[in-house]
Amino acid sequence: MNALFHVLMLFMLFGAAVAIETKNMLSSVIAAGVVGFGLSLMFLFLGAPDIAITQVIVEVLSLIILIRATTFADNRAIERKMDSFATVTGLIFIGFLVMAAVWAFQDITPFGDPLMRVSRSYLAGSSSETGAVNVVAGVILDYRAYDTLGEAIVLFTSILGAFVILRRRGKKSVEEADTEHFGILE
Repeated sequence: MNALFHVLMLFMLFGAAVAIETKNMLSSVIAAGVVGFGLSLMFLFLGAPDIAITQVIVEVLSLIILIRATTFADNRAIERKMDSFATVTGLIFIGFLVMAAVWAFQDITPFGDPLMRVSRSYLAGSSSETGAVNVVAGVILDYRAYDTLGEAIVLFTSILGAFVILRRRGKKSVEEADTEHFGILE
């Protein structure tokens, strides 16, 4: 399992590097999508399928929005000469990010070592504290109710956003919008 995580992490790092370094905006968006889908697989393998599902849905809808935006974008801005201030600022930011990651990962238990502090308390007190007969329902609806509500809101917002962006009815063509804007009647 450890080797799988390392391979998946390398795959995500490769996708991030391609997203940063490519000149084509559409390829960059697709490479960023690879990173997002890799993250959802990591959530799935770590035992958080609810977060993995939310990540997949948000990733798909984000890719739809970004692909639609990049098909109309101008790639000339990316091909300009590299700015040294932006490079130095980016390297400093990456340095701080690496330091924060090293500091944060020092206290994490290794993969495979059981660490069930929270789940033990859920299992021990679920029926008496929540009154639920089903332990899973008690955890989802009482202990993690705000988390479940947040995931439902994210799903609803993502679906609503995709519906608004992808709808056909009510849109005007570019010519109709220009003639209406400038008051030109044919």
